[in-house]
Amino acid sequence: MTTFSARRIVLKIGSSSLNHSRGGLDEEAIAEVVDVIAALKQSGIECILVTSGAVAAGMGELRLHTRPRDLAGKQAVAAVGQGVLIEKYAQNLERHGLVGAQILLSRIDLAEASRYHNAQNTLEKLLRLQVVPIINENDTVAIEELCFGDNDSLSALVAGLVHADLLVILTDVDGLYTANPKKDSSAQLIEEVADISAVEMMAGGAGSILGTGGMLTKLRAAKIATRFGIGMLLLNFTRIGELVELNEGQGARGTYFHPVKHRLAGRKRWIAYAGLSEGSIQIDDGAVKALVKEGKSLLAKGIKSTEGTWERKEIVRILNLVGDEVARGVIELSRHEVELVKGLHSEKMQELIPDSSGEEVVHRDNMTLMMDSV
Repeated sequence: MTTFSARRIVLKIGSSSLNHSRGGLDEEAIAEVVDVIAALKQSGIECILVTSGAVAAGMGELRLHTRPRDLAGKQAVAAVGQGVLIEKYAQNLERHGLVGAQILLSRIDLAEASRYHNAQNTLEKLLRLQVVPIINENDTVAIEELCFGDNDSLSALVAGLVHADLLVILTDVDGLYTANPKKDSSAQLIEEVADISAVEMMAGGAGSILGTGGMLTKLRAAKIATRFGIGMLLLNFTRIGELVELNEGQGARGTYFHPVKHRLAGRKRWIAYAGLSEGSIQIDDGAVKALVKEGKSLLAKGIKSTEGTWERKEIVRILNLVGDEVARGVIELSRHEVELVKGLHSEKMQELIPDSSGEEVVHRDNMTLMMDSV
């Protein structure tokens, strides 16, 4: 049972906790979430809510018994449900004298640096006004290529955006197990995880730890949050009331993912996970060592090949010779320019492209490592 303190928490609640067994929204579940948020705020903890449920709310309003399978159908139902969902939250917040604000985010809102900072500034202002931000993906307009894919990842990005102390993902399982508890009676709850890569290696095959509760997306969210220096608690929704006592030294029985020691901060968070990458560069082993082991910038000499399309100052993925992602960074040259200078010494690069900003193709200050070793 893990204990810790926090002054700002991001709560993420999934559809499994909000869907009523008879269809539509479970209004008692929404009331319970808001009761906990109110109690946390009373104890001085700021709360940001990332919520699913728009499609369920829309299905209930339209009296649909089957979830639409096509994108247009899902978006239409979500458009109906978003208003219903925020109304239910607003009604319950009002019981406690609180005000909520609906924020609909699409992937592109965090992909561009200026929009990322705008979202950050808006959330900070709402929190200073004592408002509870209620965030969901903007399902009604997002195209599949620009979707977060799941609200778990969205909640981790939001936690980084607002510099939260803790991300809590509420789900329908007790936490991360050594095996799938539905298939293996000997499965044990893992209460603390210090190294996510260690539990990822336990996955695979029937009865694996990723076989239940959408665990793959939750581990992905944990990897993002912990690299931001934010702890993540995976908690069964039925135990949500335990959050109220966290700052009083009481524990919550779930799985707690410890933040990494060398956390990403500021612009490097955006480069690593929020910005969209339009292409990739493959580099040789010497360049990989220079980036990962020696903390150097990427020079043209170490580049072997390129893929995709990009212009100057866009984000690219940097891969090793076997295709593993080593880093991401803001590139100083277009793809056409990189093709001209790959494998060449810096002096030759500057002869061929005299208006380049320097000898670096990707400067280390504009780069985020995606692996710790080679």
